[in-house]
Amino acid sequence: MTTNVKGEAPVRNEHDIVMARQQVRRLTQELQFSLVDQTKMVTAASELARNTVVYGRGGTMHWEVLDLEGRNGLRLKFADEGPGIPNMDLAMTDGWTSGKGLGMGLTGTKRLVNEFEIDSKVGAGTRVTITRWK
Repeated sequence: MTTNVKGEAPVRNEHDIVMARQQVRRLTQELQFSLVDQTKMVTAASELARNTVVYGRGGTMHWEVLDLEGRNGLRLKFADEGPGIPNMDLAMTDGWTSGKGLGMGLTGTKRLVNEFEIDSKVGAGTRVTITRWK
Protein backbone atom coordinates (compact mmCIF):
# COMPACT_ATOMS: atom_id res chain seq x y z
CA MET A 1 0.00 0.00 0.00
CA THR A 2 1.36 3.40 -0.94
CA THR A 3 1.64 5.79 1.97
CA ASN A 4 -0.27 9.06 2.04
CA VAL A 5 -3.07 7.73 -0.15
CA LYS A 6 -5.95 10.19 -0.01
CA GLY A 7 -9.34 10.34 -1.59
CA GLU A 8 -12.92 11.38 -1.22
CA ALA A 9 -16.36 10.22 -2.20
CA PRO A 10 -19.85 11.71 -2.05
CA VAL A 11 -22.19 10.54 0.69
CA ARG A 12 -25.64 11.64 -0.42
CA ASN A 13 -27.85 8.55 -0.51
CA GLU A 14 -28.15 4.85 0.40
CA HIS A 15 -25.97 3.78 -2.55
CA ASP A 16 -23.19 6.13 -1.42
CA ILE A 17 -23.34 4.63 2.09
CA VAL A 18 -22.76 1.17 0.60
CA MET A 19 -19.90 2.50 -1.55
CA ALA A 20 -18.31 4.17 1.50
CA ARG A 21 -18.43 0.88 3.39
CA GLN A 22 -16.85 -0.95 0.46
CA GLN A 23 -14.08 1.64 0.13
CA VAL A 24 -13.25 1.44 3.84
CA ARG A 25 -13.26 -2.37 3.68
CA ARG A 26 -10.79 -2.25 0.74
CA LEU A 27 -8.50 0.20 2.51
CA THR A 28 -8.45 -1.74 5.77
CA GLN A 29 -7.73 -4.96 3.86
CA GLU A 30 -4.87 -3.30 1.98
CA LEU A 31 -3.50 -2.06 5.30
CA GLN A 32 -3.77 -5.64 6.58
CA PHE A 33 -5.93 -4.72 9.54
CA SER A 34 -7.16 -7.72 11.50
CA LEU A 35 -10.68 -8.86 10.63
CA VAL A 36 -11.91 -7.42 13.95
CA ASP A 37 -10.33 -4.02 13.23
CA GLN A 38 -11.67 -4.07 9.65
CA THR A 39 -15.15 -4.68 11.01
CA LYS A 40 -14.84 -1.92 13.61
CA MET A 41 -13.74 0.62 10.99
CA VAL A 42 -16.39 -0.41 8.46
CA THR A 43 -19.08 -0.25 11.16
CA ALA A 44 -17.92 3.20 12.28
CA ALA A 45 -17.82 4.43 8.67
CA SER A 46 -21.28 3.04 7.99
CA GLU A 47 -22.75 4.83 11.00
CA LEU A 48 -21.10 8.14 10.14
CA ALA A 49 -22.07 7.86 6.46
CA ARG A 50 -25.69 7.23 7.47
CA ASN A 51 -25.61 10.23 9.84
CA THR A 52 -24.18 12.33 7.00
CA VAL A 53 -27.13 11.41 4.77
CA VAL A 54 -29.93 11.39 7.36
CA TYR A 55 -28.99 14.32 9.58
CA GLY A 56 -26.48 16.27 7.49
CA ARG A 57 -28.49 16.15 4.25
CA GLY A 58 -25.52 14.62 2.45
CA GLY A 59 -21.83 15.39 2.35
CA THR A 60 -18.45 13.86 1.67
CA MET A 61 -16.23 11.11 3.08
CA HIS A 62 -12.51 11.88 2.91
CA TRP A 63 -9.93 9.19 3.59
CA GLU A 64 -6.22 9.17 4.22
CA VAL A 65 -3.88 6.23 4.70
CA LEU A 66 -1.41 7.16 7.42
CA ASP A 67 2.19 6.09 7.92
CA LEU A 68 3.57 7.71 11.05
CA GLU A 69 7.01 6.46 12.03
CA GLY A 70 6.22 3.00 10.70
CA ARG A 71 2.75 2.94 12.24
CA ASN A 72 -0.05 2.46 9.71
CA GLY A 73 -3.54 3.76 10.10
CA LEU A 74 -6.64 4.97 8.34
CA ARG A 75 -8.24 8.36 8.94
CA LEU A 76 -11.77 9.11 7.75
CA LYS A 77 -13.49 12.48 7.80
CA PHE A 78 -17.20 12.86 7.20
CA ALA A 79 -18.25 16.41 6.39
CA ASP A 80 -21.68 17.85 5.73
CA GLU A 81 -23.28 21.27 5.42
CA GLY A 82 -26.40 20.28 7.34
CA PRO A 83 -28.08 21.98 10.30
CA GLY A 84 -25.33 21.06 12.77
CA ILE A 85 -25.67 19.64 16.27
CA PRO A 86 -27.18 22.15 18.71
CA ASN A 87 -26.19 20.30 21.90
CA MET A 88 -22.95 18.34 21.61
CA ASP A 89 -23.03 17.10 25.21
CA LEU A 90 -26.47 15.61 24.65
CA ALA A 91 -25.49 14.16 21.27
CA MET A 92 -22.52 12.40 22.90
CA THR A 93 -24.73 10.75 25.56
CA ASP A 94 -25.46 7.03 25.15
CA GLY A 95 -29.13 6.46 24.44
CA TRP A 96 -29.96 9.97 23.26
CA THR A 97 -31.22 10.31 19.71
CA SER A 98 -32.62 13.12 17.63
CA GLY A 99 -34.15 10.57 15.29
CA LYS A 100 -35.53 7.06 15.49
CA GLY A 101 -32.28 5.21 16.21
CA LEU A 102 -30.97 3.64 19.38
CA GLY A 103 -28.88 6.66 20.30
CA MET A 104 -25.61 4.74 20.06
CA GLY A 105 -24.30 6.20 16.79
CA LEU A 106 -21.74 8.81 17.78
CA THR A 107 -20.82 7.29 21.12
CA GLY A 108 -20.69 3.79 19.64
CA THR A 109 -18.51 5.04 16.81
CA LYS A 110 -16.16 6.69 19.29
CA ARG A 111 -15.68 3.34 21.06
CA LEU A 112 -14.79 1.59 17.77
CA VAL A 113 -11.83 3.79 16.87
CA ASN A 114 -8.56 5.00 18.39
CA GLU A 115 -9.15 8.72 17.72
CA PHE A 116 -12.44 10.58 17.43
CA GLU A 117 -13.00 14.29 16.80
CA ILE A 118 -16.24 16.09 16.14
CA ASP A 119 -16.83 19.69 15.21
CA SER A 120 -20.31 21.00 14.59
CA LYS A 121 -21.74 24.46 14.21
CA VAL A 122 -25.46 25.12 14.07
CA GLY A 123 -26.32 26.20 10.54
CA ALA A 124 -22.86 25.32 9.22
CA GLY A 125 -22.67 21.52 9.34
CA THR A 126 -20.71 18.83 11.09
CA ARG A 127 -17.25 17.30 10.66
CA VAL A 128 -16.43 13.96 12.27
CA THR A 129 -12.89 12.60 11.97
CA ILE A 130 -11.99 9.09 13.07
CA THR A 131 -8.69 7.24 13.01
CA ARG A 132 -7.86 3.60 13.58
CA TRP A 133 -4.24 2.47 13.90
CA LYS A 134 -3.02 -0.98 12.97
